[in-house]
This record gives sequence, structure tokens and C-alpha cells, in this order.
Amino acid sequence: MGFWVFMLLMNVMVPFTMIGFGKMFLHHIPDEINGVFGYRTRMSTKNRDTWEFAHQYCGRLWFIFGLILLPLSIVPMFFVIGQSEDAIGNLGGVICIVQCVFLVGSIFPTERALRKNFDRNGMRR
Repeated sequence: MGFWVFMLLMNVMVPFTMIGFGKMFLHHIPDEINGVFGYRTRMSTKNRDTWEFAHQYCGRLWFIFGLILLPLSIVPMFFVIGQSEDAIGNLGGVICIVQCVFLVGSIFPTERALRKNFDRNGMRR
């Protein structure tokens, strides 16, 4: 049972992180364009306008994806209560991979939205 609780806690960390950072990026965009914290890509760091747009867009995606992933990360774990550690670990690994797809996959729509709204120099279209 201890390993099951551990895997459940590990599986809810990504959705809670996405919800937390998503909400933060929606309401509190990092003040300075920097290479350490925030949504940092070549396009998002062009200027303040692209920086704010990227954080708003990605923040919205992360918040929504986190809310969707939270129950999808918890409910399947109830099907492996009392199962072997291998079964619990395998399901936890699959859940983690799905979460990573959404976490990393959010880059693609954000970059597409940046390119749709800004030219290559970061000026609004």
C-alpha cells in the first residue's frame, strides 16, 4: 500500500504543477525576460509583447491541461490498489508519460500562436 500511495502522490505532482504555474503565468508574468524562469523560446523572448503573449497562452493551456490531467492521473490508480508493485509502477509510468506529452506538447500550440500573431522580428501582425 505504501508504494501505491507514493505513486499516487508522484502522479498528481505534474497536474498540480501545471495548474499552479498556469495560474501564475496567467496573473503574474515574470517581470523581466530572462533565461532562467518562465516560458523561454527564441520567439517568446523577442520583446516584452511576445513574452507576455507566450505566458498568457501557455499559462491558459497548462491550467486547462492540469485540470484535465488531475482526474486522469488519480482515477486509474484506484484500479491497481492491492496489485503488485510491478502493476502499480507500470501504470504510474504510463500516466507519467501521458503527462509529459501534454506538458512538453504545449510548446507546439504556443509557438504556433506566437508565429500567427507576431512576425519573425516580434512585431504584432
